[in-house]
Amino acid sequence: MDFNQVLISIVYVIAALFILGTILSGFYQVKTAEAVVIQRMGKFLRVANAGINFKLPWLDQIAGRIDLRVQQLALDVETKTKDNVFVRIPVSVQYHVIPEKVYEAFYKLANPKQQISSYVFNVILGHVPKMNLDDAFLQQSDIAIAIKQGLDDVMRTYGYAIDQALVTDIQPDEKVKSAMNEINAAQREQVAASARGETEKILKVKQAEAEAESKALQGQGIANQRKAIIEGLKQSVEAFSASVEGTTPRDVMMLVLITQYLDTVKEIGAQDKSNTLFMSHSPAAVGDLFRQMQEAVLVGQKAAGV
Repeated sequence: MDFNQVLISIVYVIAALFILGTILSGFYQVKTAEAVVIQRMGKFLRVANAGINFKLPWLDQIAGRIDLRVQQLALDVETKTKDNVFVRIPVSVQYHVIPEKVYEAFYKLANPKQQISSYVFNVILGHVPKMNLDDAFLQQSDIAIAIKQGLDDVMRTYGYAIDQALVTDIQPDEKVKSAMNEINAAQREQVAASARGETEKILKVKQAEAEAESKALQGQGIANQRKAIIEGLKQSVEAFSASVEGTTPRDVMMLVLITQYLDTVKEIGAQDKSNTLFMSHSPAAVGDLFRQMQEAVLVGQKAAGV
């Protein structure tokens, strides 16, 4: 084999390898949850889906790859409430490219994150300054709904769908937080003090009712006791008058009073704490005591007659 034939063979091999490499370069891989934009001579041609795809070498190019998975954009928005309190509002927006609108997502919007950020700021600055701080906390979910609705309507035209818009927190200044905590603590202490006062009032009322009931029962017991004593004295006087002729009820009462007096003195002397008891021991003392009691009874009767 001469030199020319060898040279021709080498050229054929190189050409075959070039053609094979050119054909193989037309194959490309698209991952799951990904879309590839194909252009031909700078013009949009088609959208390639997941799997092995083929494009014409030298004519078709991969313009870009679009991630179809859900993405999240975290933002911090600072604004002022209606009662002049500056707050920071962390917002998380979850979005994804609509598979049927890859063309719009790739060609119509250069920076989707910046566009979403602008709309989030616009919605929050249009809502929160109209609310007081307390209302902003209460309507946190309403703010998130307003953000999602506003973004969804606009971003869908660019090929993006908004899955969730989350207002994760509302963060006022630390001094404002401390003041709110102090106000809350004072209100709770006021409620607790009112509850303690009501409890003490109920206890005192119940205690007074118990004391009144106790005194009423005690008075009723004393009255029953005196009634029983009177009934016993009455029966004793009647029995004594019937047994001893010539005695009057007054004489019997005097005798009973003297007996009660002597029994009382006996009980006093029988107590442990009584050391000395001074009293007259002559028989005439009993007569004097009887006369004194009789005079007291007469004086009482005269006073009652007056």
